[in-house]
Amino acid sequence: MPSSTPTAHRPRTAVAMSPEAATAVLGPEPLAALAEVCDPAPLPVLDDFTTERARAVLADTELLVTGWGCPPLDGAVLEAAPRLRAVVHTAGTVRGHITEACWERGIEVSSAAAANALPVAEYTVAMILLSGKRVLERARSYRAARHRDSALGTSPEVGNYRRTVGILSASLIGRRVIELLRPYDLPVLLHDPYVAAAEAAALGVRQVGLDELFSQSDVVSVHTPLLPATRGLVSRELLGSMRRDGVLINTSRGPVVDQEALIDVLRQDRIRAVLDVTDPDVLPPGHPLWECENALITPHLAGSQGNEWRRLADLAIGEVRRWAAGDGFAHPVHQERLAFLA
Repeated sequence: MPSSTPTAHRPRTAVAMSPEAATAVLGPEPLAALAEVCDPAPLPVLDDFTTERARAVLADTELLVTGWGCPPLDGAVLEAAPRLRAVVHTAGTVRGHITEACWERGIEVSSAAAANALPVAEYTVAMILLSGKRVLERARSYRAARHRDSALGTSPEVGNYRRTVGILSASLIGRRVIELLRPYDLPVLLHDPYVAAAEAAALGVRQVGLDELFSQSDVVSVHTPLLPATRGLVSRELLGSMRRDGVLINTSRGPVVDQEALIDVLRQDRIRAVLDVTDPDVLPPGHPLWECENALITPHLAGSQGNEWRRLADLAIGEVRRWAAGDGFAHPVHQERLAFLA
């Protein structure tokens, strides 16, 4: 619920995102809550900064609330927005619209990436547990057979007791997965070259090399951002080193995985895969991944959807409230960290 404490300043605020994103994320209640802490420009939202109306709105805007579909805030846009001092993003990555010109201007940036990390982490943990019990495969077999065998005959490879989970990258999402896995009897390994052994120990995981992560884990969950250095990082060699019946989960970016190699390994029926992202993100109808029965492919749904969008809005409104009160952002985006973010 919005705080009843008055803010020290009511910044002139505009909303910049696609109309579809605004409808999904900023419904009537979030817009009303936003209006309690700032002076919002009249709707509709800005989705094109080149129009006469957009230039008029930008002229006195101090803070932009952005979302999916926000155009880049380049030098020309910033020239039209001389009073702009802060951007609050209602989604995860800000790479699509925060430009070098923003950092040069000294604009403060906040992102709802932490809020968006939670549903992705929840999806990941759910898939780890479901894959351990082989729920989807066994449900399919049960539907076909219409009878069940004795549970005492279940393979000892089925289950979630002391099954090793490997986390590739201690990103926001990777760290949240580690946190959510703590109640379970699942040893967790981590590979992240930017995390020292002491920090890994504090997270309750064991830091290992990339090769060991893949060869010693029953499940490997990919959370590394897509960077030039991580494109194809999950290579043919790493996939081939996975334990038989191991599971690869990818909720990061499709090109982080060598997809052709993955298809080959899946066709050998050596491992299983849970893919919420692929390369391309929407596979063409005839793509061979569709034919791999040991691959569960979901339509990029792990991130915030439906009522989870309200969490993004609530975080963003909280950030606007803090900034207006002079308290700074709780979830700032720093330029020097941008290269390591998804």
